[in-house]
Amino acid sequence: MPKWKTVFVTGGAGYIGSHCIVELLEAGYDVVAVDNFANSVSENGEAVSLKRVESITGRTVRFHQCDLLDKNNLQTIFNKYKIDCVIHFAAIKAVGESMQKPFIYYKNNIVATINLLEIMKEANCQQLVFSSSCTVYGDPEHLPITESHPTGNVTNVYGRTKYFIEEMLKDVARADEKWNIILLRYFNPVGAHPSGIIGEDPTKPFTNLMPFIAQVAVGSKPYLTIFGDDYDTVDGTGIRDYIHVMDLASGHVAALNKLQAESVRLKTYNLGTGQGYSVLQLIKTFEAVTKTKVPYKVESRRQGDIVSMFANAELAKEELGWQTRYSIEEMCEHFWKWKTLNPSGYKSADNLVSNGLSNTASPHLMKGTLLVS
Repeated sequence: MPKWKTVFVTGGAGYIGSHCIVELLEAGYDVVAVDNFANSVSENGEAVSLKRVESITGRTVRFHQCDLLDKNNLQTIFNKYKIDCVIHFAAIKAVGESMQKPFIYYKNNIVATINLLEIMKEANCQQLVFSSSCTVYGDPEHLPITESHPTGNVTNVYGRTKYFIEEMLKDVARADEKWNIILLRYFNPVGAHPSGIIGEDPTKPFTNLMPFIAQVAVGSKPYLTIFGDDYDTVDGTGIRDYIHVMDLASGHVAALNKLQAESVRLKTYNLGTGQGYSVLQLIKTFEAVTKTKVPYKVESRRQGDIVSMFANAELAKEELGWQTRYSIEEMCEHFWKWKTLNPSGYKSADNLVSNGLSNTASPHLMKGTLLVS
């Protein structure tokens, strides 16, 4: 049982948040989660993904619908519990939309974070794991990317909000030694929980590659569009560091353990595999694993797209004792299981029992109750 008991998770109903909560519950933590459903699916005010998390773990999640911009509501919820640490996922994250609606992104991502930090300080809870992104690096000067790589040369508003929050947290940690903060810079999360019970279900237009590939594979879309096949890479297509979402989740538990063990003030870690795969390599791997075909068409490059990006995650291995477990094949396999078991995403929630998941995917499926306030 961990020394800390209760972890407060913002954006807990979302893709990464829900998978992280599985890891937290299985590591022995209690979880209080909030979400405003900007990027997640709700049903009568309940978080569908977290009901399924309870099914996987056999444990209860205390959930509250809350927008971090509603400071009074946030404070009321926070004060109901003795919170030991906060993991802050909540953000809006569509790169294209961020360029069209910068005010909304600065308000929802930065002002909301300030609200959270102020409430944490008032409650004397100054332990924080922040969900950052490799986007803060911009177009990389060298590969693989280490944590010391320059940041701030970011080409989109979403990435700038992550960069500005990082800089704000550095200032906060410098000014007050009680703060204990870890920044986790994610590379490209993909996959789903191995059970197929939870996964990625975008509620807005998305640019993540694997959901597009899966939509083509099931016939929902006729073909995949590849933007540019004339880059200086192994096959001309862009390269990214794809990391299984459950490996990302375990990185948060490792970060929590680090914060409990010592005062770090502020530390930054990359979470990636250290291995880059091209768009075509991912498509071919997906086809081989799922025995499907993914037709594609090539269009010209998009302005601002980065050629190649992959992590050096040795620091997380050395200092957090963390490393990835899942292969690119398993990332494809687990996402495909999620997609085939849940063709309508979380809208398939009513079919959990009828489609056999209760007997095959999780011994706890019928246990647990979601608490909503």
